[in-house]
Amino acid sequence: MYFGVDIGGTTVKLGRFQGEGVLQEKWELPTRTGENGKYIFDDIAASILNKAVQAGGQPSEIKGVGMGLPGSLLPDGRMEIGVNIGVKDIYPAKELSDRLGLPLVCCENDANVAALGESWKGGGAGFRSMFLITLGTGVGGGAVFDGKILKGSHGIAGEIGHLTVRFDETEACNCGNRGCLEQYASATGIVREAKREMAKSTIPSVLREIRNLTAKDVLDAAKEGDPLALGVAEAMGGCLAWAMSCVTHIVDPEAFVIGGGVSAAGEFLVGLIRKKYEEMTKILSEKAEIRLATLGNEAGIYGAVRLVLGK
Repeated sequence: MYFGVDIGGTTVKLGRFQGEGVLQEKWELPTRTGENGKYIFDDIAASILNKAVQAGGQPSEIKGVGMGLPGSLLPDGRMEIGVNIGVKDIYPAKELSDRLGLPLVCCENDANVAALGESWKGGGAGFRSMFLITLGTGVGGGAVFDGKILKGSHGIAGEIGHLTVRFDETEACNCGNRGCLEQYASATGIVREAKREMAKSTIPSVLREIRNLTAKDVLDAAKEGDPLALGVAEAMGGCLAWAMSCVTHIVDPEAFVIGGGVSAAGEFLVGLIRKKYEEMTKILSEKAEIRLATLGNEAGIYGAVRLVLGK
């Protein structure tokens, strides 16, 4: 048995797999972040051991566990800080390995793990190289080449959300920079841009009638041809296309895979990106494919277990 673990700020997602990567069971635990996250690894270890027994096995039959965590890991496996889960200066692989009595525990940043999962079993399957872009509350990313995560020397390779795409921005991103992709292509960024447009123009729009505006509202209205919403959506697509063209000219992936909550806009979103992306990569006659992610919330557990199976 192998287990994949995806630790988030609210829940921990877990999956039990056969050796060839077949998901047999999945479940969730609440993430207990109190007291500097001291309970998180206790809860994970207890749950894995319990599930192994429920499945008719013994703890000795657990061959490996992979984990995705919300933060960067240094080359020696140390995590300096996991802001959303309360931990500081820990070695997460050792924390879980000690509790399970298991030597093979592998850890990686959660966005990288999700990219590995989509590359293996999701929207990027069949490509030797792919770049995952996740559009949620923020914008994340990860690159996988020949089955290996591209990490970079400081662990931030793939952080496409903080690539500068507009140079006239006056408001700061959460990272402290101005004009980051995350400010325009995340769910929160889409809403912010729609509110900005409504404030500075008199363009009629159904968005003006919506009290608690969401990114889905904006993209749904854009699909229906609402002029203000369509302008916001096209600007977002242009920002994504610019960022993707920069990635293409540096690492040249075979495919981009778009995931996260905003990707529920489907082929409409892909269409917003594709035309401008192709205009910005004239140097290439054969462009990168643009696909939608297919694993949803399971990408992390698939990628996590792939870390172990790749050892």
